[in-house]
Amino acid sequence: MIKRAILGAGILATGMWSASSSASAENLTMYCGVDEVWCQQTARAFEEKTGITVDMTRKSAGEIYAQLRAEAANPKGDIWWGGTGDPHLQAAEESLTEEYKSPLLDQLQPWAIKQAETSGHRTVGIYSGALGFGYNKDLLVKNNLPEPKCWADLTKPEYKGHIQVANPNSSGTAYNMLATIVQLFGEDKGFEYLKALHKNVNQYTKSGSAPIKAAGLGETTIGIVFIHDAVSQVVAGFPIVPVTPCEGTGYEIGSESIIKGARNMEAAKKFYDWALEADVQSTAQDAGSFQVPSNKAAKTSDKAPDLAAIKLIDYDFKKYGSSEERKRLLKKWDEEVASLPQ
Repeated sequence: MIKRAILGAGILATGMWSASSSASAENLTMYCGVDEVWCQQTARAFEEKTGITVDMTRKSAGEIYAQLRAEAANPKGDIWWGGTGDPHLQAAEESLTEEYKSPLLDQLQPWAIKQAETSGHRTVGIYSGALGFGYNKDLLVKNNLPEPKCWADLTKPEYKGHIQVANPNSSGTAYNMLATIVQLFGEDKGFEYLKALHKNVNQYTKSGSAPIKAAGLGETTIGIVFIHDAVSQVVAGFPIVPVTPCEGTGYEIGSESIIKGARNMEAAKKFYDWALEADVQSTAQDAGSFQVPSNKAAKTSDKAPDLAAIKLIDYDFKKYGSSEERKRLLKKWDEEVASLPQ
């Protein structure tokens, strides 16, 4: 009986120790809005650096924003890392993300700091990239198509069935394109453009980078994406030619945000700060991602698009990052563009 009591006490003590150890272990639930390879690389690097276990889910920025809204009463995520800044700003406006000022803020580019200030410090810029498109040069020759150089070129009848772009309801990239076209041409002419483009689109994808990956594989001729995604395909050995539209173009400020009510708040803050470090941002190119990093001391790949050499519009992040404007534009796109026959 004494032996049994001692053994039972030992088992109980072991169980209590295990539960205590498990409870003290740090975890982080991460919603990731960049390419899968970069998401995985970042999650694993943070685990190795801190010992914090990361549960990572990769989705498009629009999908993550929708998930935050759906989970608002019972948040399941801790950190939202990557993806275009517009949905991050919309989430900030709706108080779906937490106010936080990183001690690394003064190390960042002015555009990254402005993103933080615009959001009331509920998000911050981690990279930037210009919008454009890319084409498969082999398919272009095979189909005897002219080289597209401008946004206007993409509406020409000869490109019918040769273009892919993401759906702006799910993709931050495509919403950025929608807002870019409206700002570049004006709303009336912008929507006329989108209707004309619609006739040439063979598929609206869920993910923003999917169109250029399809072009690389020869599944479509042209993909509308951020130019750095086209560069990634070039570096990977696919026959892609990146194009900066002649009329000018918009750009993104990829961002990160701490989710309001995060269950692992301290781990989320650790990740938020860590992801702003120069050496961390310098590793993006190792994952085949060629955005311009926000930390001024981070290394930018010589393959990354030179934003200073691109004709960029004065993108109104405050207006097009608002929930009201997003809802209005998407409703109009659904009713006036997506509903049309192709």
